[in-house]
Amino acid sequence: MKDAKTIAEMVFREEGGRIVASLIRLSGSFELAEEAMQDAFASALSSWPWRGIPDNPAAWITAVAHRKLIDYARRQATRVAHEDALEYESRNKAHHDAVSTEEMTASYPDDRLRLIFTCCHPALNREAQVALTLRTLGGLTTPEIAKAFLVAEATLAQRLVRAQQKIREARIPYEVPPAQALRDRLEPVQAVIYLIFNEGYAATAGERLVRGDLCGEAIRLGRTVCELLPDEPENLGLLALMLLHDSRRHARVNAEGELVTLEEQDRRLWNREQISEGAGLIKKALGFGAVGPFQLQAAIAAVHGEAAEAGGTDWMEIAGLYRELSRVAHGPVIELNYAVAVAMSEGLERGLAMIDVLGDAGELERYYLFYAARADILRRLGRLAEAGGAYERALGLATNKIERRYLERRLGEVRGQNWLG
Repeated sequence: MKDAKTIAEMVFREEGGRIVASLIRLSGSFELAEEAMQDAFASALSSWPWRGIPDNPAAWITAVAHRKLIDYARRQATRVAHEDALEYESRNKAHHDAVSTEEMTASYPDDRLRLIFTCCHPALNREAQVALTLRTLGGLTTPEIAKAFLVAEATLAQRLVRAQQKIREARIPYEVPPAQALRDRLEPVQAVIYLIFNEGYAATAGERLVRGDLCGEAIRLGRTVCELLPDEPENLGLLALMLLHDSRRHARVNAEGELVTLEEQDRRLWNREQISEGAGLIKKALGFGAVGPFQLQAAIAAVHGEAAEAGGTDWMEIAGLYRELSRVAHGPVIELNYAVAVAMSEGLERGLAMIDVLGDAGELERYYLFYAARADILRRLGRLAEAGGAYERALGLATNKIERRYLERRLGEVRGQNWLG
């Protein structure tokens, strides 16, 4: 049987977003809501070991947190206006253990939706959006977020304080945007979730390539957005994309801690349940007839997932999907990936020519994957001296140690082959 501490931690991780969203709505304050929730969890840890774990732990914590807010409102004159609402919300909660999970779930979705749009409001910079989203909806602590993004805990704490202050001073509304503005405002939400996933899937710096905790949090947030806005196809596309990429997590690094490229991965290690779910989601999303960038990227990932071995990859279909992606979301990184797909489907020389055109434009001058992709094609063409130069450029820009070790290995190989030749 799980102990009180384990249950409390599980509730904090799984239900914290729901609880704090309702508390923010009631109090009008991020700070008071977080303080009330922390106090409620502290009460649980002191009470449950000797009173017993309630039938519905999340409802118990919610009721206690609501009562904490009432106490704060009584002590703070600036919160008096909220007291009647708080009294109403907490009325008849003496038998809180009898509250069903279904009743709780029904009362919270709008609160979480308001919170997502508040955290990702355009008035906040991207760093603040990410930190607030992970802190309030992701259930990560300040030290966990600071560690994940390799910043000092004090720096992250200041970032959160400034973001909350900006919300308060700028009077950023705690609301879901009107229908006519919903799609535009949804894009930053999706971007923040995908940024969190990407930092987990391919860490910018540090000793690890993959941070599974961040991938998991992003996928959970993606599920939340799909639950709250189920008819938005790009939400489904985003969740599908993350699941399909995450399905390859355990094959991306070998037992020695070395990077394994997609082409070389042991596909028996891929998570077939995630691939199946992702493929189902993308099929459903495309059925809406409003194709967007996340759906197209997920469709590309699904094509990779369908190939039992690297040689069976339908590169022609991937190139076609990248062509369409380039049309709806033009950008140099997309063009680079399109060029690689052309190289694999229509000929290495043609793909290399497209990459060189991108290089001449200068937009990817500081992007290490541009040089890594160019080096790989040059290596396949047998132009080893040029490949070595490109690997050196990539090494000069890469910051993740595992990726650097991979590039160093490739550089050593082409230099050795060139010397032998």
